[in-house]
Amino acid sequence: MIPVETITIFLGASIALSMAPGPDNIFVLTQSALHGRAAGLLVTLGLCTGLLVHTAAVSLGVAAIFQTSALAFTLLKLAGAAYLLHLAFQAFRATSTDLANVGGKTLNRGKLYSRGIIMNITNPKVAVFFLAFLPQFADPSAGAVSFQMMIFGGMFIVTTLFVFGGIAWFSAYLGQWLQRSKTAQVIMNRVAGTIFGCLAIRLAVTER
Repeated sequence: MIPVETITIFLGASIALSMAPGPDNIFVLTQSALHGRAAGLLVTLGLCTGLLVHTAAVSLGVAAIFQTSALAFTLLKLAGAAYLLHLAFQAFRATSTDLANVGGKTLNRGKLYSRGIIMNITNPKVAVFFLAFLPQFADPSAGAVSFQMMIFGGMFIVTTLFVFGGIAWFSAYLGQWLQRSKTAQVIMNRVAGTIFGCLAIRLAVTER
């Protein structure tokens, strides 16, 4: 059974990471602000559907590594830590974004859901992020690793659904606030960078 403490830490990290400015939530925000809440909610559903594919792939693949090769697990762990440090570096370097110019072309609602799925599935950074993020919370002594990571993936998807759904719902207010406050965007990126750095350290010291 997954400890409550681990679940609490995971949910806290997932909420913070979902809220940090990035291509997906900025796309949700801008589409909602430009085309209405329904458009943002459809994009959100598409993105979360894509996360199901990444969750299944990472869960099955990483579970096999946990069970068969200590060397492969160590290499995977170090690669994941390095990628998280890269994300932290990028987040600390990030500046504010002109939200008025990132909405992209108008999409009809019939295509928004599939656009969200395609954006997510075809983004290798999402797969690498899941590969780096999920395994550090799995504990072989707590049961089947694949099942644990499916649970964590499911929790991350639900968290993303609520956070992105909230962004879509309150997009008008969020868009105005972030457009006015460049400092708020920078601060959110710094918080995300700190979280990525802490996760990288935790992953680096995780033992098989």
